[in-house]
Amino acid sequence: MYEVRKLIENRPQSVARLFLERVAGTPDAEAYRYPVPAASGEGPDDWRSLTWAGAAERVFDIAAGLIELGVRPEERVALASSTRIEWILADLGIMCAGAATTTVYPQTNADESAYILSDSGSRVLIAENAAQVAKAVEKRAGLPELARVVVIDPAGSGTGEDWVIGLTELEALGRERRRRDPRLIDDRVGAITKDQLATLIYTSGTTGRPKGVRLPHDNWSYIAKATAATGLILATDVEYLWLPLSHVFGKALTSTHIEVGHVVAVDGRAERITENLPVVRPTYMAAVPRVFEKVYNGVAARARASGAAKYAVFRWAARVGREYARTRQDGLRRTGTASVPFSLSAAHRVADALVFARIREAFGGRLRICVSGSAALAPEIGYFFSGAGIHILEGYGLTESSAASFVNPGEAYRTGTVGKPLPGTEVRIADDGEILLRGPGIMEGYHKLPEKTAEVLEPDGWFHTGDIGELSPDGYLRITDRKKDLIKTSGGKYIAPAEVEGQFKAVCPYVSNILVHGADRNFCTALIALDEPSILQWAGENGLEGKSYEEVVAAPATVELIDGYVRQLNAGLQRWQTIKKFRLLPRDLDVDRGEITPSLKLKRSVIEGAYGHLIEEMYAGAREA
Repeated sequence: MYEVRKLIENRPQSVARLFLERVAGTPDAEAYRYPVPAASGEGPDDWRSLTWAGAAERVFDIAAGLIELGVRPEERVALASSTRIEWILADLGIMCAGAATTTVYPQTNADESAYILSDSGSRVLIAENAAQVAKAVEKRAGLPELARVVVIDPAGSGTGEDWVIGLTELEALGRERRRRDPRLIDDRVGAITKDQLATLIYTSGTTGRPKGVRLPHDNWSYIAKATAATGLILATDVEYLWLPLSHVFGKALTSTHIEVGHVVAVDGRAERITENLPVVRPTYMAAVPRVFEKVYNGVAARARASGAAKYAVFRWAARVGREYARTRQDGLRRTGTASVPFSLSAAHRVADALVFARIREAFGGRLRICVSGSAALAPEIGYFFSGAGIHILEGYGLTESSAASFVNPGEAYRTGTVGKPLPGTEVRIADDGEILLRGPGIMEGYHKLPEKTAEVLEPDGWFHTGDIGELSPDGYLRITDRKKDLIKTSGGKYIAPAEVEGQFKAVCPYVSNILVHGADRNFCTALIALDEPSILQWAGENGLEGKSYEEVVAAPATVELIDGYVRQLNAGLQRWQTIKKFRLLPRDLDVDRGEITPSLKLKRSVIEGAYGHLIEEMYAGAREA
């Protein structure tokens, strides 16, 4: 423990310094893999590698190019791009220039993008393609501080005018500047202080305008060292990185990668995950719960489609797997040994051969651990994957805490909890159940919003997370719900909607999103959106082939199907938690419509506003729960 504390306390001033140390220590080691589409546009991608030294050349050219454009320390450079190798190189270039990265989700519309660029005072925008450039061009008149746009894929983006240049052009400017001033990057990195702004990340904005969270260099240096100190990630690991790097979770992963020095395969195309996993064959991957939910639903749907016998085998294997996982975890918790009765162990071996081995192969066959964050994972889904040999370690953190505050500890992980705090992070539970955090990962504050900062950050450093939770005697944290999302029925009962929603996702293989409603009502209702591929497959096997998604969800047979799963859910709930009525939505929830955030959190007020007529319909004429 002393060595871990010493390692964290002696961390460098910045991740930029950490990057220089990594490049000097292992220049020829493989750092990144990234796909290049086939020249014909058809066939598999060509995966290429980049060493640490090779990455450094591009990073330093980008940094010097930004300096040549006049970017000064702590000035903001915005990044609007999907996850790709250039995102990482650009972010490191911004940091090595002493500047600060403003992250912008590529799905963000022009109005909100302009708000982020304006509020942050970004001087340069690094945009992925013509679509991202077009947003800035549309709002250019309201962005007087934005001096230049750099585009990664320049096709059709208007690079003929001085305001827009290509990334290759920026790198060429940087190479020439470095030729004239060989000490430029070392001097800039050496001048960075730990309190200097490194990243400005705007919150997802589940309510109102997003707030810019100011995260200095020391936050990321701490996250890198503290995460590495858990021992969860090994230098021999191959990580598959597809999560949005505009999200704080992605930024924590890239910082940790520099400290550990393992290989990262980068491709943010979510539609390619299924194809990429057997190619990358990762040993480690981070994801959000929706990915595991979709995999589980897909496996269950395929088993059902294979006939009654195979579906019965799947359901038996799922029960065995969950029991096996619970028994192992309970044994580790009580006695420190993962002992399992012989009969259960034998049944699990059969289930593994019939079902689970193929699931592991779908993940590439080498997956050692997964880390899940951003939202709660339904415990039943967690136990299923644990029984299948896919070990999902849930973690917890917020944008305001640099993403990584808690994580489950390796083999001793406990499904349904987010584990223990990272070394150096303190936690306490307030009288009302709110989780409070303090430590080197906590933000400096909200950008230009001192009053909002004071609402959540106490003078002695304790940060109010807004989440409700419980700590076990040995330090494992369980998240109950968002403080502001707790439902109080008209009968005075408190309900955590996320808990009920998570349980439904575990029992219904066709659900994509569910919102439980019931505040100030005398019973709970639900709006349910179904997973289109899964429900259309079911429809084709049940007399509804050729129907559109909207027609399928409106069909009485579909409503009856989902009603069965709602009744199954209700059987395990307290009376006041049960879903008395539900409505199936005519389409899934959408990031572009503002109904879910880019990190897939529900925007409850937006959804309830859009579908208020369905909610009122469910309560019309109702008297008693």
